[in-house]
Amino acid sequence: MSRADGPYRKYVIKSFKHDGSLHRVWLENWRVPDDLLHPRHAAQAVWVVLNDHTTIVEADGKEWVSRVPAVSFFMPERWYNVVALIEDKGIRYYCNLASPPYRYGNVLTYIDYDLDVVVMPGGAVHELDRDEFLLHKEEYRYGEAVENQVESGLQELLDKITNKDFPFGDAEVYHYYEQWKKTAER
Repeated sequence: MSRADGPYRKYVIKSFKHDGSLHRVWLENWRVPDDLLHPRHAAQAVWVVLNDHTTIVEADGKEWVSRVPAVSFFMPERWYNVVALIEDKGIRYYCNLASPPYRYGNVLTYIDYDLDVVVMPGGAVHELDRDEFLLHKEEYRYGEAVENQVESGLQELLDKITNKDFPFGDAEVYHYYEQWKKTAER
């Protein structure tokens, strides 16, 4: 889908490991322009990015294509990001514990700290990859400051999930996706 003429701008998302090595790249994503953001999201300077069947390149060069549409939320100064995956059974929220996002040009980057939380469409919450986080904490020498930021980010994220606070609002996710789809069909 080409959106070169619309208000959405194409972005590449790159995640890295703590040592600076590439982890994963999402090649075709579309950032919601500030004037189309929910006022609360605009006030928080949230970057909302959408994709649908985008090519993803792993660090080893393997490529695959995402199966479902995604609406991703990148919050400045937050040690996590949230990807809302729009599936047939509802929205599955995949939450990455990660450094705050950084943007240069049309590229969004962050450091992935392996620890993840998944919220299933029915509300079940699962923490994933604690073992990988602990392994990489030693391997990459995260240090106490990084570990504290990740654990603090995890607690904040779990609180938001429990309270159904932003970005865990299905209506907002569907709104962003439908708005984007309508623009693409013009």
